[in-house]
Amino acid sequence: MKLAKTIIVLGLAATLAGCNTASRLANVGNAPQLTAIADPTAQAGYQPVRMPMPEPEVASYAPNSLFRSGARGFFKDQRAHKVGDILTVMVTIADKAQIANQTARSRQSSNEGGVGGVLGSIFNAVAPNVSADAAVTVDTGAGDTGTGSVNRSETLETQVAAVVTQVLPNGNLVIEGRQEVRVNFEVRELIVAGIVRPEDIGADNTIESAKIAEARIAYGGRGQITDVQQPRYGQQVLDAILPF
Repeated sequence: MKLAKTIIVLGLAATLAGCNTASRLANVGNAPQLTAIADPTAQAGYQPVRMPMPEPEVASYAPNSLFRSGARGFFKDQRAHKVGDILTVMVTIADKAQIANQTARSRQSSNEGGVGGVLGSIFNAVAPNVSADAAVTVDTGAGDTGTGSVNRSETLETQVAAVVTQVLPNGNLVIEGRQEVRVNFEVRELIVAGIVRPEDIGADNTIESAKIAEARIAYGGRGQITDVQQPRYGQQVLDAILPF
């Protein structure tokens, strides 16, 4: 069973590698193509966000009033508030962590037992010149030492426009934005998605990335530089199946 599974994995990897190789050969000398602009909700794998929501409130109007109850503002502004609106996400990530741990553990134990000189002589269990008073002796010892450290520093500061893809029942907005920039033969991709409150959107229609709930921020690339930095498919398959 394991051999069959391994053969299947290797076959799939070879097929994917062949398709990718053919695609790469067809684009030799050409810059990588940018992704076509498309509706995010129509992409494969898209799932609407479902979160716990309060009971919806029915809008009501007081007599002789032009405004409904619960209105958030007296005048309408231009901040994003409905599906299709665009807002600017200010991505600012400056994380730094330094952790160092060191542990040491040691244990020593000794146990000694004897059957007595007389009892040992009866069963001829005593060798010449050996006392039967200590015929059983057990010594054990254990030691454990561990050292670990983390030194990480990440900095990312950029801006990306996002589109409102969904309005939740409580008024919060689901946003998603994608940005692609091609420089020579390398495409850099920036993806931002999450849930924001309309109150957190600034008057200039911007929002900080720290105020995005369930934030998903991805920054990467594809092209010649990324290609040479990745291990070959065969090496990745071996890394996945080899136990050592």
